[in-house]
Amino acid sequence: MNTQINGAAKLTHLGVIRVEGEDAAKFLHGQLTQDFSLLGLSEARLAAFCSAKGRMQASFIGFKRSPTDILLVCSRDILAATLKRMSMFVLRAKAKLSDVTADFAVYGLAGTALQNTIETIAGYEGSAWAKTDFGPISLVNLYPADGTARALWVAPVGTPAPTAAVMTAEQWAWSEVLGGIATITQPVVEAFVPQMLNYESVGGVNFKKGCYPGQEVVARSQFRGTLKRRAYLAHSESALNAGDELFARDDASQPCGMVVQAATAPTGGFDAIVSMQITAFAAGGVHAIRPEGPLLLLSPPPYPLLADI
Repeated sequence: MNTQINGAAKLTHLGVIRVEGEDAAKFLHGQLTQDFSLLGLSEARLAAFCSAKGRMQASFIGFKRSPTDILLVCSRDILAATLKRMSMFVLRAKAKLSDVTADFAVYGLAGTALQNTIETIAGYEGSAWAKTDFGPISLVNLYPADGTARALWVAPVGTPAPTAAVMTAEQWAWSEVLGGIATITQPVVEAFVPQMLNYESVGGVNFKKGCYPGQEVVARSQFRGTLKRRAYLAHSESALNAGDELFARDDASQPCGMVVQAATAPTGGFDAIVSMQITAFAAGGVHAIRPEGPLLLLSPPPYPLLADI
């Protein structure tokens, strides 16, 4: 377990959209990359909301509080625009979308904080994207960060907060990077198809479900072998920010990728999730921000890609 990733962090950078009504699951099933129609009450979904060109406009961790009440957790900086865009497609569906960020508290739990919490829960399921409810609280398991178990804790405002050591938002942001699953924020809206962030390998895309905006592009990227970019981890001694461009040593005339998500590393420097050309990753010598900018130390994602499974 990474001792730097331990405790409970209040995640004020995340917002919550509620989708409620008898058609809530059906509506989301037709808009997102994941199957919400068959979503059970003991599981969550990683999902993307794409443009008609298959580019990710938002990413969510979604789960049902009841068969007609679904919560979508996303980056707060894109929530208003995403809510407005998704609401345009409701039409005759019996579903209502609303911003309920003020009604819910969201925490990240990691290490002993999570272990101590799950010891009190009967029937806890530990696999990624499993959801366990206890009282008004929903606990969603995430991918681990450097071997440390993590989960998302979501409950109505007024519910007692997790009893645990305090972890800073910066430490949680670092754990998110080490987990290797990027969250869409404003600087990278519409920059990637889901596979460029490895979403198909971490439970973020269901290729067996019906149509959704951008579905043909996403499917073509998967099955015609046209995918040329993947998400990797990167370390730099200089600051990195979402949206920073990357440049390959062999071709500095145009960017070979982009920083998707970055965080200060407690051990020094900065760590990031980057999406870049597979060939550039293999060749190495990649610089951030400008062709002669900081040199990145690159590493594979911390999970197997679909082609390797």
